[in-house]
Amino acid sequence: MSERASTASAQPLLEIRGLVAGYDRSTVLDGVDLGIDAGAALALLGRNGAGKSTLIMTVAGLVTPSAGTVELDGAVIAGQRPDRIARAGVALVPQGRRVWSTLTVAEHLALSAGRRRNNPRNTWTVDGVLDLLPRLAERRAQLAGKLSGGEQQMLAIARALLTNPRLVLMDEPSDGLAPAIVDQVAAVIATMRTEGVAVLLVEQDLHLAFSAADQVAVLDRGRIVHRSSTAEFRADPTTAHRLLGVS
Repeated sequence: MSERASTASAQPLLEIRGLVAGYDRSTVLDGVDLGIDAGAALALLGRNGAGKSTLIMTVAGLVTPSAGTVELDGAVIAGQRPDRIARAGVALVPQGRRVWSTLTVAEHLALSAGRRRNNPRNTWTVDGVLDLLPRLAERRAQLAGKLSGGEQQMLAIARALLTNPRLVLMDEPSDGLAPAIVDQVAAVIATMRTEGVAVLLVEQDLHLAFSAADQVAVLDRGRIVHRSSTAEFRADPTTAHRLLGVS
C-alpha cells in the first residue's frame, strides 16, 4: 500500500517527514511521515498509546519535536510557538473540549473571531458559524460551563473555525457524545472540506472516522504502518483486525 492516496497532490497542504517527538526523554513518535491535501480529511487510527494525540499536539506546537519537520503549504512550522502555528492557519479542537467555563458562548466566539487569520475569503464569520451550528445561536448568552457535552463540542469546533484555518486538528471529538451529536460532527467536517479546509482526525469511534474521512492512516509504536482510502480500509477487515484489534 502506498503511503499516500493516489489522488494526493505533489505538494500536500500538511507534510510531515521523519517526525520524532515525545516527553521527558521518552520517544513517542519515531519517524512519522504523513501528508494531507487541502480539502481532505484523514482519520488517524491506532491502539491506545500509539502516539496519536502526541502527533496532534506536535503539529499544533504544544510538543516540541526532537527531529524531523512539519510543513504547512511549504512553510516549516515544526518547533514554532503555538500562536505562530495558529496564525499560519492551524486550528486545534482538543480532546475534552477545554472551553472556558466562566465565559459565555458569545464571548468565546468574539475572542476567536478576534484572533482570525488574514484570509481574503473571510470564510468563517460568527453569523456563518452560528448558521452551521444553530444550537449555539440559541445558547449565545449561556455560560460554557453550563452547556451539555455536545454543545461544548460544537463550541470548540466553532472556536476553531472562527480563526479561518487551513488545517483543523481534531482530537477524539466524539468522546462522550450521543450518536446524534456524533453525526452532527461528521456533517460539520464535511462542510469544512467543501471550503477547502483539511482535517486531521484522531478518533476511536470508527463510525465517525469512516463517515467523515476519505483517507485512513494507522499509527503503531510511533510510526505510520498503514495508509489507504477509507473505502479500501473498510473493504479489508483482516487488516483492520490486525492493526486495531477490531472486526
